[in-house]
Formats: sequence, C-alpha cells, structure tokens
Amino acid sequence: GYLVGEENKGLRAMFTMMNAARLGVAVEGLGAGELAYQAAAAYAKDRIQGRSLSGPKAPDKPADPIIHHADVRRMLLTMRSFVEGSRALNGLIALQLDVAQTHPDAAEREKAEDFLGLMTPVAKSFFTDEGSAASNLAVQVYGGHGYICEHGVEQFVRDARISQIYEGTNGIQALDLVGRKLALNGGRAVKAFFAQVGADLAAAGDSLNAFTQPLAAAFDSLQKATGWLMQNAASNPDHAGGVAVEYTRLFSVVSVGWAWLKAAQTCQAKLDAGTDDAAFYTNKLIVGRFFMERYVAEHSSLLARVTAGAQTMMELDAEAF
Repeated sequence: GYLVGEENKGLRAMFTMMNAARLGVAVEGLGAGELAYQAAAAYAKDRIQGRSLSGPKAPDKPADPIIHHADVRRMLLTMRSFVEGSRALNGLIALQLDVAQTHPDAAEREKAEDFLGLMTPVAKSFFTDEGSAASNLAVQVYGGHGYICEHGVEQFVRDARISQIYEGTNGIQALDLVGRKLALNGGRAVKAFFAQVGADLAAAGDSLNAFTQPLAAAFDSLQKATGWLMQNAASNPDHAGGVAVEYTRLFSVVSVGWAWLKAAQTCQAKLDAGTDDAAFYTNKLIVGRFFMERYVAEHSSLLARVTAGAQTMMELDAEAF
C-alpha cells in the first residue's frame, strides 16, 4: 500500500472528497426533480380526464386536460417550487465555492468555507429527499400509466431513491449538521448565516410581504429550535440524534426560502424597471409564493417535533420492537 497525504490525516483527506461528492449528489437530486416535473407537466397538459370543478376548460373535448384540476396543479407546483428555489440556493453555493477557492482575501475565503460547510448537509439532504418525492409525484400525476414501464416515469423513482443514501445517508447529513456544523468554531458559521438571513429580511421591508412574512416566521422557528438543541442536546445526546432530521428540514426550508426571497427581489426589480419578459418574472413570483405557502409553512410543525425531543422514542425497550 502507499500512503496518500499525511500520516494520521487520512480521514480529513477523505472528507475533502466526501463533501465535494455530497454537493454533487445534491445536484443529482435536483436534476431528478426537474426531470420529474418536466415529464409530469407535459403529461398533465395532454391527458384528458374529468371536468374542472370550476367549469369545462375544453368544451370541445370529452374531458378537460388534467392540468386544470387543482390537485394536479398542487403536485406540479410542489415539484417546480422545490426545483426553482433549490436551483437558486445551489447557485449561491456554487458562487461561494469560487470565493473559497480563488478570493484574494483570506477572511472572505474563510466565510465562504463556513457557508459551504453549513450548506453541504442541507443541500444534500433536502435536494435528494425532495427529488425522490418529486419522482413519486410524477408517478402520481400519470396515475396507473406512471406505475408501468411504458412511459418510463417509474424508473425516475428507482433512480432518485439512491441519492438519499449515497455519500452518507440523509440521517447522517442531519447528524453532521446538528452534531458538528452548529457548534464548529464556536458556532461561527450558523451565526453568520442567521445574521445574513436577518439582514436580508430587514432590507426587503414590506415590498414582498408574501415572501418576507412566511420566511420571518420560519426563521424565528429555526432560531428557537437551534436554542432548544443547544440547551438540551448536551445533557441528553439522544435529543440531537432523535430530532436531527426534522431540524435539518427546518433549516432547509428556511435556506431555500431565503434563496427564494433573493430571487423574488430580482424578479420584482425587473418588473418595476420594465422588461420584455414580464411573464417569466411574474410566473417566477407565483411559483415562489407557492413555496412559501406550502414548504415554508411547515416550520411550526417542525419546531414542535424538534422541541418534543427524543424521550418518547427512547422509552421502549429494544426487545419491545
């Protein structure tokens, strides 16, 4: 065998590879969600079944395209709002990768590394969880046609599912965030991120209430959940292990919601200035509002689950399972 790198520094070298791979797998999950959305949206526009509850939309046909059913739109917008918001966050991550590698200021490189360390478990777990969920939703949009091999969407589910396991299961990502990243360097990374989110919310003012109000409420829940973990996990490590997944999802919906706020600010600025592509920016704002209404709104239940702790889940004897 040959020694690679410094003696007794192998684990550190391995994690250099592992963290890069985790961001790559995050993009794999994001890609799976995009593929699922494109297929499901195309099918929903073509497939006719039943009539819209608000009246016929294609009176010349025996039924309406299922794109006009509200529940189908719920599924499509769940996929699309996840994809577009996560793509925005992934762009911010990619920017900080460049800063960490090439910025001439060592302090800026350090800030970028802190951000990347924090976002790696967030992106890997959320993008792959939701990419897998989007693949399942695509099958649901297709109905029985999605479950058989003819259209190929059943393969999306099989292909996407492994991404939740690759390069450390998503439970391990959650433990990394809660057990390592929050307290690393005295909590420097999470403090900087919270300061950035708070500053961006304050700067947005009242111009985008549909984004700022839900995000502010979720950010408050995230801060409360973080405080609860800091107070309780040290005395009982099972609390950290038992609620890490819910905490990471809360961190994720705030992070992607933050990216959506930044995207919304750009969209609104383009619309205010006048643009030839108004439909694109208007539609983007609608999709972003859906993310705030459905994903970010999870924050209160996630906070309740985090602060419930691990006591009940650890009470049963192992033999009772």
